[in-house]
Amino acid sequence: MQLAQLEASFRQWIDETPRRDVRLARRRILIVFLLIRYTGAKLNEVLAMDPFADIDGQAVCIRDLDAPDRCQRTIAIGEHLSEEIRQALADPDFRDSLGNLFSVDPAFVRRKFYQRAEACGFAKRLGGPEMIRRARAVELVRGNMPLPAVQKLLGQSTPSLTVAHVSFSDEELQRATQLFMDREATRKTSARNTFFGKIVEIQNGDIQARITLLTLGGHRISSIITNESLERLGLRPGRLVTAEVKAPWITLHQGTAPLACSADNRFQGEIVRINAGKVSTEFVARIDDSTELCALASTSGAAALALQAGEAVWVTFNCFAVVLHADD
Repeated sequence: MQLAQLEASFRQWIDETPRRDVRLARRRILIVFLLIRYTGAKLNEVLAMDPFADIDGQAVCIRDLDAPDRCQRTIAIGEHLSEEIRQALADPDFRDSLGNLFSVDPAFVRRKFYQRAEACGFAKRLGGPEMIRRARAVELVRGNMPLPAVQKLLGQSTPSLTVAHVSFSDEELQRATQLFMDREATRKTSARNTFFGKIVEIQNGDIQARITLLTLGGHRISSIITNESLERLGLRPGRLVTAEVKAPWITLHQGTAPLACSADNRFQGEIVRINAGKVSTEFVARIDDSTELCALASTSGAAALALQAGEAVWVTFNCFAVVLHADD
């Protein structure tokens, strides 16, 4: 919410001045803010950009500052941001104002960021480029974007990756990022429990097939679909897919003891949030550093469980509850 307020403050700041030249200068600062806000890039990385060469549709090239001819990483951006930048660069006056591209004094940019934060009633430090970059990382992780993809987007090294993570190529991590950005921009589904992964096994039956995918977090998710759906979606080992599980289909079991349960998908986790309503109660359980799952129960049933935040639970759901989407 604060990030949205900060963005709105920048836009209002542009509209406050009647002078065309000032509006163009402020618009440049807005674009710098939006690139940090939505790519998680560092301030010096954004200021070193050539917007005419480094922003191509929904892809932004972040150059290696030690070797400017090399694109260090490519970051996907949403369609709305892509279109806003395209329109700005198509404005002849704005293009002319970028005589030195984004090359602006970093101290000047920081001062403007701090001023916008204070205009929103926030502490000055919350407007710092580093804080915005960190907030973007938290936003992505809270949105269940796989941690390796977030680390790659930010240009961070990933020394703690497991074998499961290493089995995903740079191209596949980039694909995961693009899918997340598209989903974030459109919000086409109300489902909150999604996994992005690679199919590692398909067991064919007479009528149905069992699909096992390995997520970027190292979890194995099983789904059973009809053979007709298998053929229609063109699923095969190695293909990237998104698995979706609706909150009412997820069941919670207290404790850490081995679970006597027929559910195919079982994960040890911890309750991190409880949102109680008159009719239904929402439980959010974290199963690893970057994955939270939401379970929905009737409030009367939730009272019987008597779960508390911080309590260990098993998170379970049946393979028939997993819906697959072939995104690539």
